[in-house]
Amino acid sequence: MTNKPSRRCSIDVENNSISQEEEGAACASDGNPAKTMSNQERHFPVMLKEAIDLLEPRDGLIYVDVTAGAGGHLQELVNRVGAQSKIFAFDQDPQAIDALQESLGKRVTFIHSNFRYLKEALSKYGINTIDGGIIADLGVSSMQIDEKERGFSFQKDGPLDMRMNSKQSLTAHDIVNQWTEVDIADIIYKYGEERNSRKIAKRIVESRPINTTLELASIVAKCNYTGGRASDKQNKKIRRNKNSPGFAGGGSGQNIHPATRTFQALRMAVNAELESIEEFLEQAKQMLSPGARLVVITFHSLEDRIVKQFFKMGAQSCVCPPKLPLCQCQKEVEFLIITRKPVTASSQELLANIRSRSAKLRAGQKLN
Repeated sequence: MTNKPSRRCSIDVENNSISQEEEGAACASDGNPAKTMSNQERHFPVMLKEAIDLLEPRDGLIYVDVTAGAGGHLQELVNRVGAQSKIFAFDQDPQAIDALQESLGKRVTFIHSNFRYLKEALSKYGINTIDGGIIADLGVSSMQIDEKERGFSFQKDGPLDMRMNSKQSLTAHDIVNQWTEVDIADIIYKYGEERNSRKIAKRIVESRPINTTLELASIVAKCNYTGGRASDKQNKKIRRNKNSPGFAGGGSGQNIHPATRTFQALRMAVNAELESIEEFLEQAKQMLSPGARLVVITFHSLEDRIVKQFFKMGAQSCVCPPKLPLCQCQKEVEFLIITRKPVTASSQELLANIRSRSAKLRAGQKLN
């Protein structure tokens, strides 16, 4: 008996900010788009009220949205502050900026840049300190997912691109067709937490040249296909994280497309996402003045781990080895952690927007 081919979901992705695993989870609910998708044209910024409330906007201060995207959080921020405030918005996708210029261009200064260059980009406008706050929504923009030419989606046939900034040189096609098998396996394991990384990398190298997203998705699916059955280890993790899907997609073993982790890993490698987050957080710490706030929304464990550790280190008064009898580091507390536990989407938001289920919101206030 031959194995049945893995079911392919052809649902479009329209949400503002999502994780790659949430695109995979969209194939759940017996493959019925009506059970998982909302109106194609609607826009759902994740945890909008919670995020802006934690930012605590006040008139006359400087605020920065480092991930403008479709403008959901940015629009709400503009609505909450007066004309005396200065608002800057970053995005490395020029198309996203062009789409927002008409409606928000009079109130917002848009900067085409990765947020890892926060300090350098703002210095060009004479901004060296931020006294209001910074907000970052680290989900992938649905506008990029929707465009098959961008190559982000394993549900639409397009070129292997995956660049958030179309002006950069490295693409997913370069990685898939030029990198060594070992290097490909390493990034799939590191960024995708994919246990079959070596098997997938081997099959990728054997199948070269690979030019389209559906070609790659088919190759990866054959490596990961289990007939819809999750392993005992997967089922244990699913039960433990019932309401927070992480990389398992939540629910049953069928809720995640087998190419999800590989596509996520390639996207993160192409755009140096984790490295960018680390650099951004360090620069945000340097630029925020006492009393200013930092609000960050993450969509998977690797991002959240970085943000959590950043706030944890910032809230510590001593980082000396435990065996030292007296503190010698003379470290000062830099952040007050406002969210002791990450804020997650409400039950009402989960019903309206299933992709918000993997989002975690953390916030802190600069002290020194």
